Amino acid sequence: MPISVFMAVRFMWEQRSQNALIITGVGVGVAVLVFISALIGGLQASLIERTLGTQAHIIITPLEQEGRPVLKPKAGTRYLRRIEKPVQRMRRIDEWQKVDANVSALGAVTATVPIATGPGFALRGNSSVSVVAVGAEPNRLDAVIPIRKNIKAGHYSVAGTDVVLGTELADDLGIGVGDRIRIRTATNEGQVFIVRGLVDMGVQGLNRTWALMSLRNAQTLLGLAGSVTAVYAQVTEIYEAETVARDIGRVTGLTALSWMESNAQLLTALKSQTASTTMIRFFVIITVAIGIASVLVVSVIQRSKEIGILRAMGATRGVVLNVFLLQGAVVGMLGSVIGGALGAVLAQIFQLIARNPDGTPFFSFVLDAPLLLTSGVIATAAGVLAAVVPARRAAALDPAVAIRG
Repeated sequence: MPISVFMAVRFMWEQRSQNALIITGVGVGVAVLVFISALIGGLQASLIERTLGTQAHIIITPLEQEGRPVLKPKAGTRYLRRIEKPVQRMRRIDEWQKVDANVSALGAVTATVPIATGPGFALRGNSSVSVVAVGAEPNRLDAVIPIRKNIKAGHYSVAGTDVVLGTELADDLGIGVGDRIRIRTATNEGQVFIVRGLVDMGVQGLNRTWALMSLRNAQTLLGLAGSVTAVYAQVTEIYEAETVARDIGRVTGLTALSWMESNAQLLTALKSQTASTTMIRFFVIITVAIGIASVLVVSVIQRSKEIGILRAMGATRGVVLNVFLLQGAVVGMLGSVIGGALGAVLAQIFQLIARNPDGTPFFSFVLDAPLLLTSGVIATAAGVLAAVVPARRAAALDPAVAIRG
């Protein structure tokens, strides 16, 4: 066994009560680090899942109509004029098949779906409720926005005259699976649909307005004549959506809006949470390092004579330096093991206590091996760095002075 390892173990054993106290302190610090990281990570994952569970990562729509001057300026003549933005009618993508193919060809895009959507009215007896008709091919829409997993009654079928309604819309109309309903628009008498399913997307606005139907029925109902109003796209990396949206805009010449742009406030909140977590980690690491350094400084003072004897017997400065660096590493490592276990227990207790009315947890903690490993590495590194100053002080002791002192 190397002499530095032997002396480090001996010093720590002789001061086991003091070392046990600081290891416990390091463990508590690591537990806080693990718990807060898992809590914020789980909260962010839950927010993103709920947000992106009801919308596409990227929505491709036609360009807005812009006003153009009627008069052509003549040389030497100035006109006082104001160009007003025209009223935006329902915009459509006529050559949507080409747009869909070009977007699907991008490597970062995993799924696309052409959408025909617009306002309408659902009629049931004397009741009339505003709805949003959404027409799309079921399998392709489900690949972009999870519909089937949110079906609460019936099933997701929109073949022929089938329609799937939001749960709150069905409650407003007093209908259920198997009932008939007429859906019309301001310019179209519409047709009678059979309700095949009820969907709960977890968003009141969608549950109260959505009427999912086939693409062909939506095109006919909205007077789109084979066109669509948008193309939805799903990407591999959600935080790359803004970059992919710019690429789509260049390729198609259309407007491509990413979820990051349409949910700017959410993104700001996520960044603030990440910054808060980083600050908490920083102060925890500083606290851990100060605790370890203070213990090792006291150990150097108490062991100065023994260090002087070791130096007089031929121990090099490097050996003395390694003795205290090893102590710092061991304290950090043992503290990280205790803290990781304690943080995991705290996370489980929190999930058992904090639950929704139906008994499900508020959200799942992001408590995985990489988080525990990272926390352990940080604590161990903090222990080694905290030991540098005491170790250098011990290595710099003059043997004769240390023995006399």
